[in-house]
Amino acid sequence: MDSLSFLTKKGPEIESVFEELAALRIAVFRDYPYLYEGTISYEKDYLKTYAQSARALLFAVYDGLKMVGATTCIPLRDETADIRKPFEQAGFDLDTVFYFGESILLPAYRGRGLGHRFFDEREAHARRFGSFRMTCFCSVERPENHPAKPPDYRPNDAFWIKRGYRKEPSLRSTLEWPDLGEVISTPKPMVYWVRDL
Repeated sequence: MDSLSFLTKKGPEIESVFEELAALRIAVFRDYPYLYEGTISYEKDYLKTYAQSARALLFAVYDGLKMVGATTCIPLRDETADIRKPFEQAGFDLDTVFYFGESILLPAYRGRGLGHRFFDEREAHARRFGSFRMTCFCSVERPENHPAKPPDYRPNDAFWIKRGYRKEPSLRSTLEWPDLGEVISTPKPMVYWVRDL
């Protein structure tokens, strides 16, 4: 841990690390359950949402000059329509919900408490505004018998529950991306996890 350093960027500042963040997202999300066949150009387009929100946050971990972990969050109101939609349909006040984006870490840096640090940083950021009552994120749902599922795969559910989050089956959306080896994007079912601040 002594070699690690931390970087915080907000809103438009996030654009300055798009290249690094995009490469890290592609590297981490290649693994099950996301199996994401990403491109830098698609990633930069996706990340613009965060750079356009003044209250968005990026918290990144570096080992020397290399970004090895990162997490983002943004007011739900500033997220894309696909992410907002289930909350709008359920009658939530979007101005009271803070959305947590990715929480990504290269395998060699896991098990050092950085996952907890990511949640601490994002929850503290959301609390600073004084108007948010809930935090949330979504995760992909793959079938139990998915052929690419590793035999030793362990979902993050226990970790998220320990952090005070609960799966909310009534809040669902569909996001699209190309799986490994695919050229076109295909729909993926997403379920939301929520926690009262």
